[in-house]
Amino acid sequence: MNSNLGPKHKSLYVLPNLFTTASLFAGFWGMLLAINGAFEQASLAILISCFFDGIDGKVARLTRASSDFGIQYDSLADLVSFGVVPALLVYLWQTHVFGRIGIMVSFLFLACGALRLARFNLQAKVSSKKFFIGLPIPAAACTLATFILFHSYVVFIPSIWMARLTLGLTFLLALTMVSKIKYASFKDVEMARAHPFTSTVLVIFLFALMASEPKFLGFVFFILYVFSGYFYTLIFLPLRKSNLRGFPKELS
Repeated sequence: MNSNLGPKHKSLYVLPNLFTTASLFAGFWGMLLAINGAFEQASLAILISCFFDGIDGKVARLTRASSDFGIQYDSLADLVSFGVVPALLVYLWQTHVFGRIGIMVSFLFLACGALRLARFNLQAKVSSKKFFIGLPIPAAACTLATFILFHSYVVFIPSIWMARLTLGLTFLLALTMVSKIKYASFKDVEMARAHPFTSTVLVIFLFALMASEPKFLGFVFFILYVFSGYFYTLIFLPLRKSNLRGFPKELS
């Protein structure tokens, strides 16, 4: 009976780990680019790493090749690609001008990312699949990466203010990762199954929209996702609870 739960071929266990390795390599390459001062290319490397990170989980589920080893390996790769690399990147790009404060904020991003991954691994089997508790570390890293790409649209901002914005954004993302703010996981496929045509059209529309102005809309997408968690947790949920308390017991 249990043999049917796993993949038919043991070699399929290697497939998700190959994508995880690709994600790790993209992160390593981004680190080298950041050290060499190629900040936009390093940002693209983080986004590529995020793409492979998303693929490995889907491949593991489709091939039923998920394993404890793969989960731990994925977390270690995420810590490098979405913790070490963006922390180093923003420090070399902007926050180094603040000296020790810049070092500590960049390190705070890395440390909170590590804590976020550890908490996720502990709660993965018991928490709801519809929501993440705290901002996922890939989303935090991609927010910083797209912010660097977005910089070309706001070159008129004085360098010291850009450094302050980067410092503040890095600090906010770090704390949001270890917060209890709820974020949509987009793992619930019931809506896509119920409305396959509408979902397909929506995905194509979003892809075309992003392709038209990727540097601008990429950052807009991720920063809206960051604040969507605050809106849902701090505004929407309290309002819904208060409305439910207002209903008579026989109607609630």
